[in-house]
Amino acid sequence: MRHSLLLASTLALAACAGGPPPEVATPTPVLPPTFYYAPDAAGETALTGLLPAEDPGFDALASQALANSPTLAEVLARIDQARAGANRAGAERLPNIGANASVTGQRTNPNQFGASLPTGVEFDTERVSYAANLTARWDPDIFGRLRAQERAAIARVDAADANSRAVRNALLAEIAASVIDWRTLEARQAAIEEDIAAAEELARLAGVREEAGIAPGFDRVRATSAANASRSRLAALESERARLTGRLVTLTAQGAAQVRAALALDPPAPALPAPPAALPSALLANRPDVLAAAATLAAEDAELAATARRRFPTFDLSAVIGLLAFSPADLFDEDSIVGSLAASVAGPLLDFGRVEAEIDGAAAEKQAAFQSYRGAVYTALGDAEAAYGLVAAADRELAAAAAEAASLRRAASLAETRQKAGLADFLTVLEARRAADASGERAAAALGRARRARVLLWQALGGEPQPTTRSMSQ
Repeated sequence: MRHSLLLASTLALAACAGGPPPEVATPTPVLPPTFYYAPDAAGETALTGLLPAEDPGFDALASQALANSPTLAEVLARIDQARAGANRAGAERLPNIGANASVTGQRTNPNQFGASLPTGVEFDTERVSYAANLTARWDPDIFGRLRAQERAAIARVDAADANSRAVRNALLAEIAASVIDWRTLEARQAAIEEDIAAAEELARLAGVREEAGIAPGFDRVRATSAANASRSRLAALESERARLTGRLVTLTAQGAAQVRAALALDPPAPALPAPPAALPSALLANRPDVLAAAATLAAEDAELAATARRRFPTFDLSAVIGLLAFSPADLFDEDSIVGSLAASVAGPLLDFGRVEAEIDGAAAEKQAAFQSYRGAVYTALGDAEAAYGLVAAADRELAAAAAEAASLRRAASLAETRQKAGLADFLTVLEARRAADASGERAAAALGRARRARVLLWQALGGEPQPTTRSMSQ
């Protein structure tokens, strides 16, 4: 009869407070079947091939950054923090067993029982008790609130892991872009030095002609001015080197001397791989920011389920077994064994909307997480579309810049040949040389932009996937 009454009370509480949680639709965003700017014939390049992995400077700096970067170490600590929270949530589903011991002294005033005690009745006014207990408490989680909280905690571990991947990809992409910019500066410097050498040769020839009296001194002055203009461009490169050095110091957590030593390593000829094939749907599995948003959405869904289960009764089972004696010698007597066993059930009956308000708040959090997930998906799609388009545009710019440089240098060479043959004047040679100046530098800069565009594509497509912590949730 007693058990039946308890069960009936439980069902009554559940009926009063129960009900399904609110439905929050979270459909997977619909993506186009292909990228608009994807090349018609994508290369077989692996995603890693878009990075300057063949450059020993990049390899050294990337290794240093992955080992020492404070930013990366911070997000890895966030993973440990999230994992500790998941372990705590899992431990909440298990019994809590403890132990305690105590010695208690008590003194009683006999006057509290009146002026006098009945004849033959007396008691000790001072008493010392000795106790030792084992305690146990367990929530059987009948309605799954603790299980839902554990699922939420595990999903947050996945979100922290995906965020760490995003930081790692961003770190490698910035280092790669900085190394490419450095190599581009070296190529620009080489092109400018060629321009200076050509201008100095023209100035020397103009000086010879001036001394011979067959050319005015103005020709030598103009040739010298062209050389000085190239020297000015060359000097401007040093400020860009200083900026890149400072940026790499921040990214790698290394000193400037170590950074410059890594960049001093001789790189091979720069590669320009074809963009790899990819589908927009792959972003849902490869982009770490999308994975982080999806894991956060799963965590909010589990939090909503846990909050909704607060409308159901909670059960609590507890037990205590121990020893209680008033003399150390009696502590292990059979009569000193004491204990208790209890079971309780509690649930909301009339909370005047408190739980419903919490459920509505959790549903709003899930809705916000879903919109954040949608935003991450379309941000990834936009980044990938822009990156593919940027690669195509940079390749076209590179082809045009290379053709321009070749054409102008050939024109300058032909002008010099005609001038030596007496078919062109010095002004024609100087103008041809001035047109050719900076064309090699522009071609080098265009090559750098094309290589940089491939790094952006690597990051937009999700970079290289790393081992995740999803095994915890399986």
